[in-house]
Amino acid sequence: MGTSVIQQIGFILGVLGQFFVSAATAMDMWGLQDRSFSVITSVYTYSGLWKSCVENSSGMTQCRPYFTILGLPVMLQAVRALMIVGIVLGAIGCLIAIFALKSLKMGNMKDNVKATMTLTSGVMFLLAGVCGIAGVSVFANLIVSSFRFTTYADSGYGGEGVLGGLGGSLTPRYTFGTALFVGWIGGAVLVIGGVMMCIAFRGMIPSKEKRQGYGVAYKAASQHTTVYKDDAKPRLAYDESFRAQIMNGRHSNQQYV
Repeated sequence: MGTSVIQQIGFILGVLGQFFVSAATAMDMWGLQDRSFSVITSVYTYSGLWKSCVENSSGMTQCRPYFTILGLPVMLQAVRALMIVGIVLGAIGCLIAIFALKSLKMGNMKDNVKATMTLTSGVMFLLAGVCGIAGVSVFANLIVSSFRFTTYADSGYGGEGVLGGLGGSLTPRYTFGTALFVGWIGGAVLVIGGVMMCIAFRGMIPSKEKRQGYGVAYKAASQHTTVYKDDAKPRLAYDESFRAQIMNGRHSNQQYV
C-alpha cells in the first residue's frame, strides 16, 4: 500500500473520529435511567454533560441545563475538560493533516516538511483519541459505581411496606447511554487514524534520512593514518669551491678540502 493511500486513510479516520467525539460530547444521553425495577415506565430521565432531561411516553421532552459550575461534581467537570481538550486537539490535527497531504500541492513545500506535519497530525490524533476514551471511561465508572451502591430509599427490603418491603421507592439508577458508545468508537477511530498517520510519516522520509535515522548523523573517525611526504628534492653534496682571480687575467678553479 502506497504512502499516499495510508496518509489519506489516516486523515479520513481522524476526521471521522473527530466527528464522533464531538457528537458524543454534545449528546444528552450519557446516562439513562434504569427502568428494570420501575413500576412507572412512561416517564424516564436521562442526563448528559450539559443538561438533564425528562421524557414521557407521548414523546414530550423537557430538559434543564446545569446553570452552575461550582455545584457540579468534580469528576463531571473533569470529563468535560477531557472531552473539550480532545475536540481541540483533534481539530488542530485535522487542520494540519489537510496541508500535509501528498496529493495537495502547496507551493514549494518540501517532502520533509510534509512528513513532519504528518507526524504532528498523527500525534494530535493519538492524544485526542486518548482524551476522548479517558473522558468516556471516567463517566462510565461513575455510572457503574452509582448503580452498584444504589438501594431502596424508604422501606428497604426489611422494612414494613407492601409485599414485604418491596413497596419502597427506589432511587433512580442510571445505565450506559448512547453517547458513551459513540465516544468510545470515536476515540478508537482517532487512535487508529493517528497510528496510520505515523506510519505514513515513516514512508515519507527520504531514503538517505532513513539510513541516518532522520536525525543528526555521526560519522565514525577514520582508522587510516595519513602519511605526509616531504616533496623537497634532496640536495646534492658538493665540496666548497671558489674561484680565485689570477693577476694575469686567467681564471682557474682552486679547490680546498
